[in-house]
Amino acid sequence: MNILIIAAHPDDEVLGMGGTIAKHTSQHDTVSIIYMATGITGRRELSESEYEIKNIPKKIQEDWQQEIGKLRQDANKSARLLKVKNVKFFDFPDNEMDGIHLLKVVKVIEKEIKTAKPDRIYTNHYGDLNVDHKVVYNATLVACRPTNFPVKEILSFEVLSSTEWGYPYNFNPNHFINIEKYLGKKIKAMELFVNEIRKFPHPRSSENIKHVARRWGSVSGFNAAEAFELIRRLDK
Repeated sequence: MNILIIAAHPDDEVLGMGGTIAKHTSQHDTVSIIYMATGITGRRELSESEYEIKNIPKKIQEDWQQEIGKLRQDANKSARLLKVKNVKFFDFPDNEMDGIHLLKVVKVIEKEIKTAKPDRIYTNHYGDLNVDHKVVYNATLVACRPTNFPVKEILSFEVLSSTEWGYPYNFNPNHFINIEKYLGKKIKAMELFVNEIRKFPHPRSSENIKHVARRWGSVSGFNAAEAFELIRRLDK
């Protein structure tokens, strides 16, 4: 099976489906991950009023590039741990993708779908608090129009510290994957994101990742699970 994961930011995919990724690669499925936004440049000081990154002082831009480079190194390390060989980064601005014409995002995703030829796509959830997650979800749905690219399955995953912070809570999972054998690897993969992992009770803590997996396991009858909302399935 060919799997394409379309994630807004590095670490979204591990928080939402790190165990499932490990399960796919253990079954010799071909897994590709594309990261749409940098994950860094939206973190501006309140005193900086300019919108365009090109108007930000050079020193700050250099610092951001170093942070982006470090985040991508961590993402590559995490991918290697999960046995993912195909990883690609794009440079859409973090937390500002609502300022990008949707068609630009769609065209990038369409090109990656043509390359990966996925049987199943996983992407961010439409109800997340983070605006980039919403844009990536919408662009993925547009790119997967049945007349263009008849991808058999599209599923959305939760991202801890974004999905559950969106009110009203709109994540309605109807597809659960048993990750009991892969929960430890998921946690190790997240811990490789040294600037993103947090201490409990933060949602992005190792302890909470375990709690959430146990919670979805209790919902679905497994010892540990990841939850997804099935957006579309095509049966031929």
